[in-house]
Amino acid sequence: MAHPMVEQLRFTRREWLRALDGVTAEEAVRSFAPINCLSWMVGHLASQEQRYWLITPQGKTVAEVVNTCASGQPASTPSLDEMWAGWHAVTQASDAYLDTFTDDTLNTHFMVDGQPHRENVGTMLYRVIYHYWFHLGEAQAVRQLLGHTELPSFVGKIPPYGQGQATTHG
Repeated sequence: MAHPMVEQLRFTRREWLRALDGVTAEEAVRSFAPINCLSWMVGHLASQEQRYWLITPQGKTVAEVVNTCASGQPASTPSLDEMWAGWHAVTQASDAYLDTFTDDTLNTHFMVDGQPHRENVGTMLYRVIYHYWFHLGEAQAVRQLLGHTELPSFVGKIPPYGQGQATTHG
């Protein structure tokens, strides 16, 4: 079983998928300034995961396309299909690495340019999870602006402690 914090990230990713279920390619590129469009958000979150779990610790890039949505890049309206393909490639490639995390791992620091990164791996993991939740709320606002109704309610079904596994269905 993966570390509980990794399981939290996976739960959050499932909520992200659920939050954007049914969004069309045309809707995904609609912009309501100053909010970025939905397709950009998909690429943006993928770019963070790619940087944190693939590029920094392993020197791997699996989806160059999502880097156009990295922090500091100009606003854009990328293809939803391309961003989802990149997101899936990044999250799938990251999972094997995330499965190695232990309590000890979370207390270590990645080396960047020969120096320890300012945040430990656990803090970086928290940052990714919280970043998803920020954009989950933002995505729901965009969907409301698009006129969507009957949006998913958050957070997915979570049973009382000790009574089975959480689901993400309605």
